[in-house]
Order: sequence, then structure tokens, then C-alpha cells
Amino acid sequence: MKQTAELTGSARFIELEERYGAHNYHPLDVVIAKAEGAWVWDVEGKRYMDFLAAYSAVNQGHCHPRLIKVMREQAERVTLTSRAFRNDQLGPFCEELTSLTGFHRVLPMNTGAEAVETAIKAARKWSYTVKGIPADEAEILVFDGNFHGRTTTIVGFSSEEEYRYGFGPFTPGFRLLPFGDADAVEAAMHDRVAAVLVEPIQGEAGIVIPPQGFLRRLREITADHNALLVVDEIQSGLGRTGKLFAYEHEGIHPDIVIIGKALSGGMYPVSAILADDEVMGVFNPGDHGSTYGGNPLGAAVAREAMKVLVEEDMVQKSADNGAYFLEKLQAVASNHVKEIRGLGLWIAIELNDQAGGARRFCEALQEEGLLCKETHSTVIRVAPPLTIGREEIDWAVERIAKVLTTL
Repeated sequence: MKQTAELTGSARFIELEERYGAHNYHPLDVVIAKAEGAWVWDVEGKRYMDFLAAYSAVNQGHCHPRLIKVMREQAERVTLTSRAFRNDQLGPFCEELTSLTGFHRVLPMNTGAEAVETAIKAARKWSYTVKGIPADEAEILVFDGNFHGRTTTIVGFSSEEEYRYGFGPFTPGFRLLPFGDADAVEAAMHDRVAAVLVEPIQGEAGIVIPPQGFLRRLREITADHNALLVVDEIQSGLGRTGKLFAYEHEGIHPDIVIIGKALSGGMYPVSAILADDEVMGVFNPGDHGSTYGGNPLGAAVAREAMKVLVEEDMVQKSADNGAYFLEKLQAVASNHVKEIRGLGLWIAIELNDQAGGARRFCEALQEEGLLCKETHSTVIRVAPPLTIGREEIDWAVERIAKVLTTL
């Protein structure tokens, strides 16, 4: 093997990462150096269309000029105060986010996993202080195939052994149920259930869409049993499925909504939970916090990211272009394809077991100028920035069809 100093271009950066970085990811061997809109460029200057959008964090497109402008302006004023003091961005951020979503209050954090942990704490404390469950006896119902983050508590209730192996012992108080099975939820309910935690569509599991009416049934069941419905919209929210939130497809109002990723347009880690007064009121000063949560830089960027989504009509574009994209992909005839499904600009190309795995298809698409990422070995995810247009979709479909029919 050549020494690092002898390598050039992508090979040098790949070797440095492999030599000095932890091997907790298996990325495609493309080294991105520049990005704009739905496109990225590697260090050699080759252009690719981004079909992952950083797991939906860049719904607004890479390096949106409005977000860059706000980030620069705010960075020159003040970036961090901690919550020991107030800043002039947090209040407007909370006001604008509640106005957009219809919830009473916001609790800001940084990462999606932090926001999920915050929602778990809120649900548990509500169950003890409001519902009256005996101390330390609350249970939260979760679902097979879930992905809510990587903390030890969260991976402890994952059904994916790879996420769990070597990280125990795990936090008790969670019960796994079949995703999409509302009858199983009804049967599992008892007086000590604090909440049901669910992704409206399971992203990491392979864009798994539950049966129509599933979320509506969960809302009815939790209401009947005085339990909270907690909806994780970190990937599915903020326009990805053609609605601001995926739960809106079933016309419900959850008790807690978890958001992140596109909340800052991929510019800075910003997450939050949304809830009404009865739930959010369980928090008192000192109960929960974060040094960076609600910082002025993140709040300023998130405020602009929300405005971009609304003012540039990205949610409706996701609905319209997603339906167009799905129809085009479903017309591709390939013996490798088991199913193509999706909602908005969140589409799964599920391959047959005999196809040889999705990874080799993603590598072939990379050669064609498309960057996709496989999940659970048989699914190719299609999740471009919401800025993608019809001509770009046609360009992508042509290359996807080529790979699916010739590989």
C-alpha cells in the first residue's frame, strides 16, 4: 500500500479516514468537496446528484444561499450564550415554530437522538406527575424495525441486533410490537403505559409505510387509555413526504412530535420536541437542559430554514414531484425489483433476494453520477433534496433504469 503522502485526490482522503477514523461507517468511496442544490462534486470535480440528502437533513438543498447568509450574519454577532442567559433568537424561533406547527411549546436540542431522549423523559415524567403511574413503573410501546437514534437507551429497544450487540445492559421500560399492527397495540395497553413512540414511516427500515389508518388508530387507542402518542418525524417531517409532517396524511394531532435534520437545512445541528402545555409543563428549571440547545446560531439558521420551506413551497413540490418520480420508477421493468413504494420524495426501491444486494446497485449508480445509499441490504433509498426538478428527475430515472435493467 502506498504511503499517504504518495496518494492524490480521493484516494488520499479515503486512506486518511480509514487509517485514523473509527470504522463505524461503510460509506461509498466518493469524497465530496462541494455541494449546491441537489448536486455535489467530488475532489476530482465529478458531479453527482445527491439521492440521500444527508438522511433528509438537506431538504432545502445543499448550501441554500439564504441559509448561508443568515449563518454568516449570526456568526459575526453571537454564536453561543448557553441557556444560563437569554438570546435574541430563541424566543422568535419558538414563536415561529409553534405558529408553523400548531403546538403550544418547543424544547430545543441539537441532535435527533437528543430530541428522542428528551421526548422519552417528557413522556415518563408526565406519566408519573400527571397520569399517576407509580414511580419507575412506566412503559413505552415501540415497534419492530424502529430507528430513533444511537444512544444506549435507544438502541436498547431496537429490534436490529447489529445496533445492540456489545452495548448492554439496556434501559428497561420498553416493549416491542409489530409495526403497523394497531390490534397488537390495543392488546398491549395497560394502566402503566406512558406512551406509544412511532415513526409514521420507518426510514432506516427501508421506507416502510404502515397500513392506511394505523396512526389514526394509535391516536384513538392512546386517547382511550390516557397515554401519549409520540411521533418521531426527524426524517419524515418538514416536507419529505409531501406534507409538513407525515402524520398529517391521517389528520391527527400527536401529543409530542420529535423533529431535527431539515430543521436547520443541513447547516447546523438543531432538533426539538413539540408539545402542548399539559405535557411540556412537566419540565421545571433544572430538570433537563443542553449547553448548545437553543443557541442563537442554530436558532437563527432554523428560523430561516423554516421560512425557506414555506416561502419556496417545498412541501407541495415534494408532493407533486414525488408522485411524478414514483410513477416514473414504477414503470421501469426489471427482474431485480420486488417493489417500488414511497410517499412524497421518499421512495424505496426494494430488490429481490436474488439481486445480490443493494450495495452493488448503489456502487453502479455512483458510476452513473447518482449517490444513493442502501439500507437493510435489499433496499435502495431515493431521497433527493426537495429542490429537485422534473428535468433532474427524468435524468435520474434514465440512469436508474439503466442500472436496474443491465446490472
